[in-house]
Amino acid sequence: MTISEPDLRSPLDQPHPEYEGRPFFDQTLTLLRSVRDHDFNTLAELCDDDFGIVDVDPSGASVAIRTRAEWEHWFHQLFAQLGALGAATDSEILDYVAIEGPFLGYSVLDFRQTLTIEGITASFDCLATIIWKSTPEGWREARWHASVISTDIPAGFGT
Repeated sequence: MTISEPDLRSPLDQPHPEYEGRPFFDQTLTLLRSVRDHDFNTLAELCDDDFGIVDVDPSGASVAIRTRAEWEHWFHQLFAQLGALGAATDSEILDYVAIEGPFLGYSVLDFRQTLTIEGITASFDCLATIIWKSTPEGWREARWHASVISTDIPAGFGT
């Protein structure tokens, strides 16, 4: 009997047939992949954030960000901090629903965010509400609000 190598691909790169075709799902995947990959440029292109964001920091606390300048600073600082720690992040989509109108839409994303540092992984189950707006360039995120629902942080994590 041959033991195969484990599949180490991100859950974000797996097929999601149950959500395909739902409004803003492809954009939502792009948002999550951009965070996973620390890809500021792709994230910045998709996010308008007219109404600011409420996000979750690496410790699981809420952070309110109200302006584009604060948004850019937050993500540059976050990606630099994660890089300095050698940290990896990923997300697994647990549920997704969305409604699209002619000018605005919204989606509700239930997901598990993981943060791995030195081989130890903490997880944060989150619920995000995303407001989308139609622009000449396509749909853009206008508001992100995420809340941590539960955490699993192993003893000694990040110390």
